[in-house]
Amino acid sequence: MKIFATIRFYWGALVISFNTAVFMIPALMLFGRHKSTIVHHINRLTLFMMGGKLVQEGTMDTTVDMYVMNHQGIVDIIGLEALQNNHLRWVAKKELFEAPWFGNLLRHGEMISLDRQNKAGLIKLIKDVKESREVYKRPVAIFPEGTRTDGQELLPFKQGTKMIAEKLQLRIQPIVITGSKWVLNEHIKTAHSGTVKYTFLPSFSVSKDEKDWFDTLRKNMQKVIDDEFRNNHCSR
Repeated sequence: MKIFATIRFYWGALVISFNTAVFMIPALMLFGRHKSTIVHHINRLTLFMMGGKLVQEGTMDTTVDMYVMNHQGIVDIIGLEALQNNHLRWVAKKELFEAPWFGNLLRHGEMISLDRQNKAGLIKLIKDVKESREVYKRPVAIFPEGTRTDGQELLPFKQGTKMIAEKLQLRIQPIVITGSKWVLNEHIKTAHSGTVKYTFLPSFSVSKDEKDWFDTLRKNMQKVIDDEFRNNHCSR
């Protein structure tokens, strides 16, 4: 019944907020040298309390500069952090850095702020991604759709991701996420126990000479989403 799914949604939202405010932010402030491990274990706890499970297909390439993913909601991030302990540096819109609790988490985690309303935002993003690779030695995680979506069809990918990857000649691994919307759907405010699947596609190095690589990337990711829905009735 939808009433129970709605109750579960608010339970999930409470778990995320509580664990972030009470456990994760203080731990990051006190034990900054162990940020990756803290984020990993607290997100594992959060997902468990929400009734979520994880499945992985393929192998995560820990040598890449950037992970490119589709986006449905906050569970995408929680699940990937729970799945691995690779000290990712997420790209998030500037407004999230100003939000209560979550903004503190992003700042203490040294994540990347993106000002989507400012043309200079792309220049800063290029600088931040370069810094991640050369100074922080941390891979960047980005959602090229630029926002969450509730449909099966991937939104058009923002050209900023393409420009950054080509300019810095990044090595990229695509990750396709399915099932997170079932665990926590922020669009219709429902939640269920379920499994989030992370499909790691082969990594590759970006070259300016390959003009169609960005379109091919989107098509390959969409195929995985369509196959997962057709074979396992699992929506993205």
